[in-house]
Amino acid sequence: MMPEILANIPRKRMSLFVLGFRPFFLGAGFSALLLLAAWIGMLEAWIPFGSYYSGSTWHAHEMLFGYTAAVIAGFLLTAVRNWTGIETPTGIALAALTGLWLAGRIAPFLPLPEVAVAALNVAFFPALALSLYQPLWHGRNKVNRVFLALLAVMTLASLLVHLQAIGVTQDTAPRGIRLMLDATLLTLLIVSGRVMPFFTERGVAGARPRSRVIVERFTFALASLWLVTNLLLPSSELAGAIALSLALVQAMRLAGWHDARVWSIPILAVLYAGYIWLIVGFALDGLAGLGHLPAFPAFHALTVGALGGFTLGMMARVSLGHTGRAMRSSMLTNIAFILLNAAAWFRVFMALFFPAQYGTWTLASGTLWTLAFALFLWVYVPILIAPRADGRPD
Repeated sequence: MMPEILANIPRKRMSLFVLGFRPFFLGAGFSALLLLAAWIGMLEAWIPFGSYYSGSTWHAHEMLFGYTAAVIAGFLLTAVRNWTGIETPTGIALAALTGLWLAGRIAPFLPLPEVAVAALNVAFFPALALSLYQPLWHGRNKVNRVFLALLAVMTLASLLVHLQAIGVTQDTAPRGIRLMLDATLLTLLIVSGRVMPFFTERGVAGARPRSRVIVERFTFALASLWLVTNLLLPSSELAGAIALSLALVQAMRLAGWHDARVWSIPILAVLYAGYIWLIVGFALDGLAGLGHLPAFPAFHALTVGALGGFTLGMMARVSLGHTGRAMRSSMLTNIAFILLNAAAWFRVFMALFFPAQYGTWTLASGTLWTLAFALFLWVYVPILIAPRADGRPD
């Protein structure tokens, strides 16, 4: 008995760095939980604010360049191999890339020169792009090269944040955070266009999702224009008008994919809910740009609702599919989906309609978010660190 147990230990250990989704989804789950808990502690004055980032910049930076970046890395390192048939980093190379991401989370709290903190953070997206260059550039589908361009934009966004943090510039951090959000949403639009019709067709018997060419073209033309406008003319009426147009086009896009039966399948419904939050976020952002609403409801609809819901759903689904498990979410995972959407509701609409209790809604939203990811980790840590259930290689 003992030899068999000992022989199995190295295999379990190695499973973590066999494919990109494993370490990065694990890191994303823990960062979503710990970073939000730390932010609540800072707001409640239980934990002091750090000195490297100013004000709420740390929170915005870590949720985008920490949590969301980990999900993007895990997804691309896994999906690109499937799309191209060309291997992506595993083993030591994957562990090193994960370590670089982790170093960016820890560095601001260590007694390091500010330039070193900035360099560790800015280096992540170029390192990820380098690790994906061969399959993306040499794969048959040249459209996949767009992800290299998006990683370049994310690198610029990170640079804008850290140039302000080290005192080189005065007001570039807000633009960098906004640029990262917009680039991430553009990534979401690309990925959702590939996976949601496919998941719907596979998951709902007889479903016939449609992706119309004109809607797809308008989606990416408007999203690209919105990104550039937000960078050059932030909070402008032009950006607001583009955002409202995006909301309308995305409603049309979702209608083409939708089948009412998706709402009876939680692991699919969570993606549709995330996309609805995306539409709501575009609409709220448009109204904010035109001067009818404050900026925070749109920002949190797009982050907590759209990015949070979509990334949680994708991590749950990808982790099951790539570990040889049935594509059914557990009861605890379904509760996590509900808690995350409730967190978005409190952060967006309760805070908007009842501003006198703004702090209460923020605390409630943060608590629900942390509970959602605590449940995700409870269910998925054993899945992510163990070999495939069906005995096949990753």
